[in-house]
Amino acid sequence: MPSIWNKLFKRLALFAFMLFLLSVVVFYVARLTPGDPLQSFFGDAMETMSPEQLDAARERLGLTGPIYLQYGHWIAKVVRGDFGLSLRYKKPVSEVVRPLLGNTVILGVTAYALVFVLAILLALVCVRFEDTALDKLICRLGTTAFYVPAFWLGVVLVLLFSVNLRWLPSSGAYGLGKSGDIPDRVRHLIMPLAVMILSHLWYYGYMIRNKLLDEVRRDYVLLARAKGLGKTEVLVKHCFRNVLPTIVSIMAISIPHVLSGTYVAEAVFNYPGIGLLAVNSAKYHDYNLLMVMVLLTGALVILAGMSAEFINEIIDPRMKEQGDEWIKITD
Repeated sequence: MPSIWNKLFKRLALFAFMLFLLSVVVFYVARLTPGDPLQSFFGDAMETMSPEQLDAARERLGLTGPIYLQYGHWIAKVVRGDFGLSLRYKKPVSEVVRPLLGNTVILGVTAYALVFVLAILLALVCVRFEDTALDKLICRLGTTAFYVPAFWLGVVLVLLFSVNLRWLPSSGAYGLGKSGDIPDRVRHLIMPLAVMILSHLWYYGYMIRNKLLDEVRRDYVLLARAKGLGKTEVLVKHCFRNVLPTIVSIMAISIPHVLSGTYVAEAVFNYPGIGLLAVNSAKYHDYNLLMVMVLLTGALVILAGMSAEFINEIIDPRMKEQGDEWIKITD
């Protein structure tokens, strides 16, 4: 049986290899797209530059030579902790990303937690009161909210609560000079969170509801009810626990979906975060910034999948036994 350190090393090696493949693919695809990144760096001044000056600028910014050599130079710097210069903002990429990363983490993590807490609660309510008026009402309202475009919903909320009622700010992560003011940050989060929750809640609530409905129809549930256990007790203590590994897997694979919703919310509400930064990096061919955005997102998705596997092994020991058998075969 492999030691815990052996398994950890293999997972870290797999994580590094997947990030390496992702960086290679994105690096090549980004440089094959039409457009000149020098336009982002020099702007209109590029029109007055001579061919010799343009060539010297490309050489200085690492944009000359075969793509594989460019990648070699880039990865060598990354290993040393140097992610290069942002062509759009003309300063190190780390300095561009660092101030905005926290805003996205606050919005994304809060929305992610609320979506799944509320989705689980809705699913439990629907299953407990299956085929009643309450269940049907939740299903219809949830389906309607899911099919409303997020950007349209955001515009409606801005018009209603910012323009007409003037209750909430229409953009930004905080007011001028109020970065440390928690109540002000909360007010700026309300509408982006509302859009993200309404856009994702029923999608996951419906999946969890269906898993629970499959579980409550199993024979052991009938036996438990025959022994006198209440419907709510069986649902919460037995059915929910049995589908928990599936819920964890759903939560893991949902991270890219919720993350994309964060980017949409940032665009609609002009919320300063890495979502807007990622869009601009692709738009302006800011290669170094784009690579960091993609690697951050990719690392999050890969870690989420590995974390889900680890948590599922704790919840369901049978998965750990299957993983150990697979490792024995591959060894």
